[in-house]
Amino acid sequence: MARLHRHQLVHLTPAAWERLRTIARDPVERDCLTLWASRGLPLVVTQQRCDAGGDPALIAMGMSAPLRWESRRIGVSVARHEVMFFDEFPAARTVSRLLPAPARAAWDVLCRAASACGVQPRVYGSYGWQALSTMVHVRADSDADLWIGVTDADQADQVATLMAAAEIPGLRLDGELVFEGDNAVSWREWLTWRAGGVRSILVKSIGGSRLVTDLGEIVRDVKAAA
Repeated sequence: MARLHRHQLVHLTPAAWERLRTIARDPVERDCLTLWASRGLPLVVTQQRCDAGGDPALIAMGMSAPLRWESRRIGVSVARHEVMFFDEFPAARTVSRLLPAPARAAWDVLCRAASACGVQPRVYGSYGWQALSTMVHVRADSDADLWIGVTDADQADQVATLMAAAEIPGLRLDGELVFEGDNAVSWREWLTWRAGGVRSILVKSIGGSRLVTDLGEIVRDVKAAA
């Protein structure tokens, strides 16, 4: 059984799509789901609320619709047996064609630098959805959201510093560092916290969010990572 994590994509069975369409809340939601099903597009795992009365046999997931539907967010619940397979958002290096032309060279440099750090950034948010759907999700003021899997605090420091130093013309970078165990932190907040600018940092997972003061609550092997 696949372990769920933040930003994980899910491809559903035809029967699951048909069920979701029949229980859609309104015509707009039904149209979105119908289009997603017809194109074989994925949904994304969202926060799981089993601790708040949710059914642990179900997976909470959703989608962000294209601009034609005003970026409407749709949330659904799906049983494990309705999942065909799990996937991930596209690697950042594969989506440069979606960026404003002045940003592409610097973006490619950033992707190569990240690879040299031993990580592969993935694009989520509006750019990630546009790469998947080929429909328009990106607004003129959209950030480029990256999630980056890291193994320890040293690598997180290196990657966050790289992100902060990157200058991408006409594009603002944002996103998360995701540690093993699905502990995710904003790379901007990570830099401030590690520098002693704040006492605690917000850590997110698919189970919820919490404020953390101890590195050992984020990184499993804190001795190796400190």
